[in-house]
Amino acid sequence: MILEVADIRIAPGQQAAFEAAIQHGLSTVASRAKGFLGAHVHHGIESPERYVLHIQWATLEDHTVGFRQGPLFPEWRAIVGPFFAAPPHVEHFALAAAVAAP
Repeated sequence: MILEVADIRIAPGQQAAFEAAIQHGLSTVASRAKGFLGAHVHHGIESPERYVLHIQWATLEDHTVGFRQGPLFPEWRAIVGPFFAAPPHVEHFALAAAVAAP
């Protein structure tokens, strides 16, 4: 499993609309991508225009090739892109350790 982490900054005052849009984009577009395993969106407390998007992919290529270079990506960006104050910073991570709550 690969974790995509996107650091997103949106325009001030657009939180409610962005949250509705990203939920819609994840559930109707990204979730249809090959290798999509799930996603979480976290809203900044100290920085209210900052969001961190976590998407789990089966493989790196499912995101970088299948999704980013495929027909779903333009649909995704049409939904969430208008809210971006700057292009998101995106990185990928592989699991190094895990601990479950007792």
